[in-house]
Amino acid sequence: MSEFSSLMKRTREHLMSGVSYMIPFIVAGGILLALSVLLSGQPAEPKSSYFLDGLFKIGGAGFTLFIPILAGFIAFSMADRPGIAPGAIGGLIASQVGAGFLGGIIAGLVAGIVVFYLKKIPVPKTIKPVMPIFVIPIVGTFIVGGLMMFVIGTPIASLMAGLTAWLKTMSGANKIVLGLILGAMIAFDMGGPVNKVAYTFAVFMLGSGIYNIMGAVGVAIMTPPVGMAVATFLAPKKYTYEERENGKAAILMGLIGITEGAIPFAAADPLRVIPSLMVGSAAGSVTAMLLNVGNRAPWGGWIVLPVATNVLGYIISSLVGVVITAFLVNALKKPVVDKVATETDDDLSGIEIEL
Repeated sequence: MSEFSSLMKRTREHLMSGVSYMIPFIVAGGILLALSVLLSGQPAEPKSSYFLDGLFKIGGAGFTLFIPILAGFIAFSMADRPGIAPGAIGGLIASQVGAGFLGGIIAGLVAGIVVFYLKKIPVPKTIKPVMPIFVIPIVGTFIVGGLMMFVIGTPIASLMAGLTAWLKTMSGANKIVLGLILGAMIAFDMGGPVNKVAYTFAVFMLGSGIYNIMGAVGVAIMTPPVGMAVATFLAPKKYTYEERENGKAAILMGLIGITEGAIPFAAADPLRVIPSLMVGSAAGSVTAMLLNVGNRAPWGGWIVLPVATNVLGYIISSLVGVVITAFLVNALKKPVVDKVATETDDDLSGIEIEL
C-alpha cells in the first residue's frame, strides 16, 4: 500500500482527532453565546446590556476559533506538530472566505498531506533541526493558505452569489419545494456559506413583510442540534462519550437558534450525519410552510415563539424535523467502541472507532 493510501485510509481517525480538540471550543462558545441570548430574552445579539453583549462576544470568539482548531488538529493527526500552523491558518482562511466547517475539513486534510510530504524531503543534517519549526510551517502555510485563498475562495463566492439569485427566483414557488430547498440548505453546512444564503434570503423576505419563509428557516435552524441531541439519548452506544456530552449542550444551542451545535457530529461522520440533518430540516421546514407558520424575528429556535404566528404549528414542525433527524441518523450510524478518558489520562483524542 502506498504512503498516500495509508495516510488517507485513516481519514476518519484524523477527523475524530480534529473534532476532539474542537468540541471544547464549540461547547464553550455556543453555551455562552446561547446564555447571552437566553438571558436577554431577545432573538438577536443583546445590545441593551453591557454584560450580556460582552458575553455574546466571548461566545462568538469561541465560534471564531473552532474551525481553525478543527483544521489544525486534523493536520496534526496526519503530520504531527509541523502540521498545526498550516492547518489552523488554512482553517481560519476557510472561515474568512465563507467556506465554513466543510472548508475547514478540506484545509486540515490538505495541510496534513502537504506537510506529510514536506517532511519527506531529504535535507542536510545542519538544516534538519529547523525544518519542523521554521521551514515546514512557512512553506506549508504558504501552500495551504494560497489554495484556500485563491483556488477555493473565489469559486465559493461565485457559487453563493448564484445561489442567492436562484433563491430569489424561487420566492413564488410551491411551498413544499421551497421548504425542501431552504431546510436542506440550512442544515447542509450549519452556519457556513450555503446556510447563510438561505438565512439571508429569509431575512430579505422578512423585510418585505413575508413571515412564513423565516418561520420555515427558524424551524430548520434548530433541527440539526436538537435532532442530534435526541439521537444520542435514543442510541448512546452509537456515539462517543464526547458526543454524548456534546448532545446535552446541543439542546440548549438548538433551542436558542444556534445550528452550529450539530457541527461536532457532522465533522466526525459527515457522510451519515449531514444527509440526515438535511432530510430532517427539510421535513421540518416543509411542515412549517404547510402549517403557515410565521416568524417575525431574524432568528431561529424556540426563543422566537413569542413573535411567531401559529405557535403550535411552529412547535409541531420543529418536533417533526427533530424526530426524523434522530431516527434517520441512528438508522445509518454504527455502534462505536469508546475508550473513555480516565482520571490519569484525560486526552480527548483517545477514541477508538469501530468501522
